[in-house]
Amino acid sequence: MSADAAGPPADGVLPADAAAHARECERIVRRDDRDRWLATLFAPAEARPALFALYAFAAEVARVPERAREPLPGEIRLQWWRDALEGTRAEEARANPVFAELEETIARHRLPRAPLVGLVEARIHDLYDDPIATVNDLEGYAGETSSVLIRLASLILAGGADPGHADAAGHGGVAYALAGLMRSFPWHVRDGRLYVPPVETLARHGLTRERVLAGEGGLPLQAALQDMRALARRHLADARAALVGAPRSIAPAFLPLALVEPTLKAMERPGFDPYRSVVEIPQWRRQVALWWASRRM
Repeated sequence: MSADAAGPPADGVLPADAAAHARECERIVRRDDRDRWLATLFAPAEARPALFALYAFAAEVARVPERAREPLPGEIRLQWWRDALEGTRAEEARANPVFAELEETIARHRLPRAPLVGLVEARIHDLYDDPIATVNDLEGYAGETSSVLIRLASLILAGGADPGHADAAGHGGVAYALAGLMRSFPWHVRDGRLYVPPVETLARHGLTRERVLAGEGGLPLQAALQDMRALARRHLADARAALVGAPRSIAPAFLPLALVEPTLKAMERPGFDPYRSVVEIPQWRRQVALWWASRRM
């Protein structure tokens, strides 16, 4: 399967069996979502194919706006995924290795479809340059695109049963998403997009979206981003508090949260420029952080 296709590849070349589908999903996650790929290695071997299917689906949907040069083609591709989840493209969807593996995962672990559809719909925002207006809107976007993955991964790791601790998934997903959005700030600005800080936070610091996109944020932008880091840390603390007493089996779903604080700290180093500095945590440090978190959980 071509990783650039939202639906079945044009050449019709498909993996021959479920094992090939699982390998394709892992390949996509390893390429596009390294943190979750590493975290999944701490999960039981029998749970990994389902986790890779979930994360590959999320990665493919997230890349649709990046591949689409105009909003309309992007909406068509996202509609394909929505139709597939809702069962209106049954034959065509089964030809997609990622969806075929996801469908098997949904059935085996009794996953609800509504949150998956919601994730697809949330990505419509990424097709346009509309700013995120409020902190509440930002938290909602993060919940639909990030928290949902932690929650569904927890269900997979619990064998389809509800392990509880949905609040931990909610807060944890927001913290992880905020750290990722701030890390991606230079690329988003280059593309004329602004996810963080939301408009209301910019206004509180005397800024407008237009000034930030023009590279004129200066110290007020630094202060606004500090507000965002504080928000991420509050959600991270709430997630950790809500995880007290959680079954160890669901730990791999939450392991990427161990990378939130190192990412935030990297943005607070002297001389950090949100427009130009790139946050890069070496892979060995990420692996150590995940290993240590797995031991503690």
